[in-house]
Amino acid sequence: MPFRFRVASILFAAFACAMSSLLHAADDRPNVVLIMVDDMGWSDLGCYGGEIQTPHLDRLAREGLRFTQFYNCAKCETSRAALISGRYAPEVGIAKLQNCRTIAQRMRDAGYTTLMTGKWHLSGNPVDHGFDRYFGHLSGATNFFHGDNTFRLDDQPFDVPKEGFYTTDANTDYAIEFLEAADRDRPVFLYIAYNAPHYPLHAPRENVEKYRGRYEGGWDRLREERLARIRELGLIQEPFALPPRPEDVPAWESLSAEERETQQLMMAAYAGMIDRVDQNIGRLRAALEQQGRFENTLFLFLSDNGACPFQRTTKKTLENQLMPWDPESYWTYDKGWAHACNTPFREYKRNQHEGGICTPLIAHWPRGISRPGEITSQPGQIVDLLATCIDVAGVDREDALAAAPFRGRSLKPIFSGQQRTPHEAIYFTFYGTHNALRVGDWKLVNIDRGPWELYNLAEDRTELHDRASSERDRLVELRTLWEEMQQEIGTGRSGRKAKRAKTSN
Repeated sequence: MPFRFRVASILFAAFACAMSSLLHAADDRPNVVLIMVDDMGWSDLGCYGGEIQTPHLDRLAREGLRFTQFYNCAKCETSRAALISGRYAPEVGIAKLQNCRTIAQRMRDAGYTTLMTGKWHLSGNPVDHGFDRYFGHLSGATNFFHGDNTFRLDDQPFDVPKEGFYTTDANTDYAIEFLEAADRDRPVFLYIAYNAPHYPLHAPRENVEKYRGRYEGGWDRLREERLARIRELGLIQEPFALPPRPEDVPAWESLSAEERETQQLMMAAYAGMIDRVDQNIGRLRAALEQQGRFENTLFLFLSDNGACPFQRTTKKTLENQLMPWDPESYWTYDKGWAHACNTPFREYKRNQHEGGICTPLIAHWPRGISRPGEITSQPGQIVDLLATCIDVAGVDREDALAAAPFRGRSLKPIFSGQQRTPHEAIYFTFYGTHNALRVGDWKLVNIDRGPWELYNLAEDRTELHDRASSERDRLVELRTLWEEMQQEIGTGRSGRKAKRAKTSN
């Protein structure tokens, strides 16, 4: 054989060997299933102290890892922008997703099939931002039974069936369908953004009826019950105290019998929506097990913000006593239940106190979680999810940063029982009106551009003892740092967006 052909043969064999090695490595990389729910409180799940029946999520927690200090961006749109981009939402123009390479684009670059179902609430369509397949609604909220005109299948309009449709179920149906059609020789990245339990509080009748009567004791009793379970589970280190009921939330006993009945119905509908999500996660797990994918799948489950305090139940619903399983109904709940759902924390969606920004995070990965059932108090933030996903996909961090900047740091060391190098500072803003900064155990926070408050979360996780007066030097130091980061990152408050900040979903 001529020399040049021998060399070519050797090079081809080396190339084939390298490609075989790469394919084998790809086969061994985990699938990633990232699930985010909408407007769910910190203590709603059973494994976080709640009374709502969530056996499938509870099982993932028992077999996996629970985080107690993981943060979102306190709002639907900003949390989604940070999750998708790995950057703070103002850096990418919030919904515009500018100056970034999305999580889907990066996972597809790494050889993953990229799939999404559910709520988008950002500009364009997911298939324009790196997803191979998409089913869901582009809007921030929808009728769970009838949908809206933003539903899409890939990039085409989707006509929601007039009967037998429920958005939460449909998100899972299409996720399973996409998984079944995906190439078995490639790992999968699946992002499911359930709109539940965001208002309108719509749930099938059986799910609502399951919780009728469960909340007759009211929100004060519910908070005490949840607090006891949180302590029993050891989710938060002692000592910590339960914040008092806000002044604008009435005592349960002060409500009339009719008011109590209406309030119970609202909470039963909300609980039914979370229950239904859990049932769908059970269906998804069963499908992954049947497909032989489950043992090497990293599950990540979280909420986009804390419980929602906005009362927007329509007059038509109240006057006609439409039930939550009626597609024409439009129920919400307000601060009374939201305060209970965020037990033991203060404040709500939009606010930067723990009730607005702290989310449950469950990580489950049979091949990657070293100590199943463990609870970690290591802080993290939603920008870390992109970094985590590309890390488990085998993408070098420096190479990823060269492609486009991102802020997050991988959670993978925590999965294996290590102490992760924490963020030097975590920046929070709701369009410049509600703001916060966390540095180590210290947290700076304000409400509606009001005075800055200062808390030591190691000693005061529920933010009851403002140290702004006694720690003036630290207050100034953190306030200066927040202002410097604001100049670098921004608040996202400008023009049309500033107006939407007050009224958007």
